[in-house]
Order: sequence, then C-alpha cells, then structure tokens
Amino acid sequence: MSAAPLHASPGSRPATGATQNPFELPTNALLRAPTNDVTKRVFVAATRMNDGKTTTCLGLFAALQSLYPRVGFIKPIGQRFVEVRGHQVDEDSVLLDTIYQVRVPIESMSPVAVDSTFTRRFLRNPAPMLEELEDKICRAFDRVSWEKDFTLIEGTGHAGVGSVFDLSNARVAKLLHAKVIIVTPGGIGRPIDEIAMNKALFDKLGVEVIGAILNKVEVSKIPQITEYAGIGLARLGVPLLGVLPIQSLLSAPNLAQVAEEISGQWINARETGANERVHRVVVGAMAASGIVEFLKPGVLIITPGDREDIVMAAISRAVKGPAIAGLILTNGIMPTPALRQHIAQSRIPVITAAEESYTITSKIHDMTVKTQPQDTDKFPVIKRMITEHVNLKRLLASC
Repeated sequence: MSAAPLHASPGSRPATGATQNPFELPTNALLRAPTNDVTKRVFVAATRMNDGKTTTCLGLFAALQSLYPRVGFIKPIGQRFVEVRGHQVDEDSVLLDTIYQVRVPIESMSPVAVDSTFTRRFLRNPAPMLEELEDKICRAFDRVSWEKDFTLIEGTGHAGVGSVFDLSNARVAKLLHAKVIIVTPGGIGRPIDEIAMNKALFDKLGVEVIGAILNKVEVSKIPQITEYAGIGLARLGVPLLGVLPIQSLLSAPNLAQVAEEISGQWINARETGANERVHRVVVGAMAASGIVEFLKPGVLIITPGDREDIVMAAISRAVKGPAIAGLILTNGIMPTPALRQHIAQSRIPVITAAEESYTITSKIHDMTVKTQPQDTDKFPVIKRMITEHVNLKRLLASC
C-alpha cells in the first residue's frame, strides 16, 4: 500500500529568516504519513542503550497477542542487522519474527538499516535521501499493519537517537502517528531525570508520552520505587505503567555467546554445550580441593590450561552428578594428550582461550547479553514478567 503525502501544518512554518529547529519536522516539504491510521499502535523508546527495550517489546507482543487476534511489529531503524534473503534486517526484528511468526515480510519489519557508511551518505545529500527514507518507513508500516488490530513499534534508543540523519526516535514516532512509552533502568532520581529529558524532545514534536516502565529493579525495592518514582513521574505527567524485577536468567549468557565474546575455540561438547546457561563465573586459581564447592550446574570455571588438577576435579564431579556449565582453559595452553582424552570422555563443554584468566573473566563480566532466538528458556519468563508487572489495561486505554 502506498503512503499518502500530507502537508505539514502551515501554522508551524518558521518566520522568514528564522533558523528551523533541527528536531522539528520540516514544514516546507511533503511529509509522508502512513495511510493505515485505524490500527492501534505504540512506540517503545528507552533512555539509553541496553535498558531492556527489546525485552519489553518481546513481552508486550506476547501480551498483545492474548488480547488481539492480529498483531504487527516494526523496528523502523535498525543498527545491528543480519542478512536475510538479500535484505539487511535488524536483529530484533529477526528475533521477534522467529519467536512469534508475525507473518509479514521480514524486510518490512526492518525497513532502514544503518550501516557503516549510512550517516556519511546522508550528510552528503540529505534532502532526497530523507524523503526516500520517510516514504520507505511509512510504506513498511502500512504493510506490517495491514489488517492488524495493533502494531508494536520498537525504537533504537533514546528520543534523540538518529537526529544526525533527521530521523530521531521522536521524529519517527511523529511520522507514524504513534504514542510513546519509555523504558528505563529502575531507581528514583536518575530515571525521572532521564525521562524528563527524553519527554522534552517528544513534547517538542507533539508526540505524547503515555507512560514509563522501570526495568531491572531488585524485588525488595519494588514497593519503594513504585511509590516514589510514581509520584515523581506523575509530576511530569507521565504515568508509571510498571516496575520490572531483576531476572537473573535474562542477563545470563549461554556458552556460545561466551565463546564468541572471548574468541574461544571449542575442544569438547560444542553440540550439547552451546546453549548451557552461565549463571556464575569462578576463576580456578586455588588448589583443586578448594574448587570442589563450586562444581555445580550453571557455574563456568576459568583456569589456565595447565591446571590439570582442576580439570580432573571437574570431570570427577561430573561422573558423580550434574556437570558444571563449562570450562574455559586460558593462557593459550592446550591440555596434554592424556588430559584431552579424559575431557573427550566427559560431557563437560570445554573452550580454550588465548588470554589470561582475569582478562577473560572481565570480558565475560562486561558482556551485553542480548536475547537470541535459541533462548527458549527466556521467553516464558519475559512474557510472565510483562503480564504480571505492567498495567496493560492502562497502557492500552491510552493508545
């Protein structure tokens, strides 16, 4: 379906000689607007990267499917993408489509991919490229929303992300006639400050912020944060829609993610161990007798490749009961042939790495863990977290 061009409001045209605010939508050019204005929609933004926006969208989509028979999804601008049938498609769109089978063309769920040369190409020739991008986004929105009751729109970060090429989250929300919810890490002072800053840009473009969701809050602090953050947000005119508890599973990487992060090489049980979930990392720098208490499921042991005593302790424990999540052998030291034979006879996933143990540990600690299509153990947790802790009735009433 093609997008119908609409003229911007004449009343907002700047006076002759005035400098137009770079965050405002252009008033002296045609603005492409989606034609499907009957579909309910909401735009999910965040205050920073990795605030839980994608997790929120995954949970909201599942919740919406329980209320509406036909739900659509789009991430208009993506910055992390993969190749799918010759198209650059944002990873989050691929993830959601894999889980929920949205049944729309995947390229329409991710119309614009920001590659390494995108910004430079735009700045060389902004006007025609902007018109093309706006039209592409609106056409894609029409396609994913066709015969849908509700469309979920995922942003790319805070309100201003994308301003360098005139398509900030605030402008895209305006373009798609969508109201906004903001996801931010839990707390009181900092979240309110950051929501206020983001709301100012949405307000500037006339985009309504209908609520906020606070993420990653310790369970014991939920009542206090709900009360005081709710009061503070109300003073901004932003309803508090939910406070999400910390879920350790969601931040726990699997061994395949760890191996990629540290550029590790598998030497045992890759097929069965890639999806092992890592809940705790222990550096095996102590005597073998001291490591025994840590040899439990979910534990990743990191130790130099010449610590045969620790490796054998892990193998012995696995014979008697549940195995650890895995072993990482560091310092670029490969196990001896005899030890490799013992490893091969065990079911313990083993990875080797070139760097020393504490460098490897730091890399794992600093990982940004993104939910992936194979993380099937996370999906029920995400859905339950949203349905139990977000006021969906209030959210939907505001759309």
